[in-house]
Amino acid sequence: MTRRVRAQPKVLVIDDEPDLLELLELTLSRMGLDTERASTVAEAIALLDRESFDLCLTDMRLPDGEGLRVVEHINQHGLDVPVAVITAFGSAENAVAALKAGAFDYLAKPVALEQLRALVKQALKVPDKPAGATPGATQLLGESAAIVNVRGLIERLARSQAPVFVNGESGSGKELAARMIHHGGPRASQPFVAVNCGAIPEQLMESEFFGYRKGAFTGADADRDGFFQAANGGTLFLDEVADLPLAMQVKLLRAIQEKKVRKVGSTAEEPVDVRIISATHKKLPALVESGAFRQDLFYRLHVIELAMPPLREMQEDIPSIANAILARLARGQPARLEPDAVAALERYAFPGNVRELENILERGLSLAADPQHISAADLHLTPDADEEDAAMPPGDKWPLQDYLDRVERQAINEALEKTRFNRTAAAKLLGITFRAMRYRMERLGIK
Repeated sequence: MTRRVRAQPKVLVIDDEPDLLELLELTLSRMGLDTERASTVAEAIALLDRESFDLCLTDMRLPDGEGLRVVEHINQHGLDVPVAVITAFGSAENAVAALKAGAFDYLAKPVALEQLRALVKQALKVPDKPAGATPGATQLLGESAAIVNVRGLIERLARSQAPVFVNGESGSGKELAARMIHHGGPRASQPFVAVNCGAIPEQLMESEFFGYRKGAFTGADADRDGFFQAANGGTLFLDEVADLPLAMQVKLLRAIQEKKVRKVGSTAEEPVDVRIISATHKKLPALVESGAFRQDLFYRLHVIELAMPPLREMQEDIPSIANAILARLARGQPARLEPDAVAALERYAFPGNVRELENILERGLSLAADPQHISAADLHLTPDADEEDAAMPPGDKWPLQDYLDRVERQAINEALEKTRFNRTAAAKLLGITFRAMRYRMERLGIK
């Protein structure tokens, strides 16, 4: 059903509590919205089949069933109506179930009017076009089944406000996927703030996330907003969220649940309206099992999982992705991969995924005598780890220096990936000085 254009947007409100219905209708009318009410699932479905609405607000518990039946009816009949559910306080499981069923967002009782107004404003901006059609948004390239499935899920997630957990190896495009979700949804015109949780010193985390008041600590010579305030109205992307210390996980959980933050040095909380998208290359369930990550925070973040496929599972897409990246790196100048270079890329395992592919192509473009004829030799691909292991009998560790160099190279590359190639931060992570880091990179030929 196509949404009908009308003078005022119309909202269907479903609840069996007359007082709450009155409050919702009064708030919505003050926002210039028309409302229609229903007190049961049956009434709501009859109205949805008879009229068109721009938004649906439904309680989870109704006299003749669950509000999830309304969500499912809207999805099954292809109705172009974002639906938000109202859940009892503390009923996180119901909220998660509704979001997974296709709800746009949820509100907890008692309903906070400022949160209601923010939700309604976001819902009425949900685009009719899918996320993939968003102009100006960088896209995930490829036509393999794995990446086509990812793009389809991104389109659906863009229309929701559900927290999304992006899982995948380093360099597989987790942040790009998060940006596509943001740019394809109603928050596209608002900020997208990306935070690398592993690169922030533990003692600065609270002030970086929530801001601080003047005089809160030495050096706080003026009020400053944190990441939550910077992303207000938009999306906060928490990359490498598994690296958050337990003390910060508690504070983050409260901010997500209450939708409020308190600046360091302040006694008052301030409301924030952000959508949370998180990511890590680590196995978060295993960290929950070991006690390194809070289970309650895991359930808040891990509402819907988006798994990014590694490049080695998209082998047929490597030529097209490589050519697209090369064209961008060449900045309009002619550049082309020779057949042997394409063949070498197709054989390579890409432990660093698309980010490593981009680094390899940038190196080849710089080292090739003629950028229009980039050969396999220009790419300087390192031997595949499996090939190296095959050449060495299992259990043998000699020549010892070669073995130690491989281990050291892997550790440095992982640290660089984790810190987004910030050598100073990578050196700190490895427990060595920046000077030692630079020397080791030069000795091992790490670019």
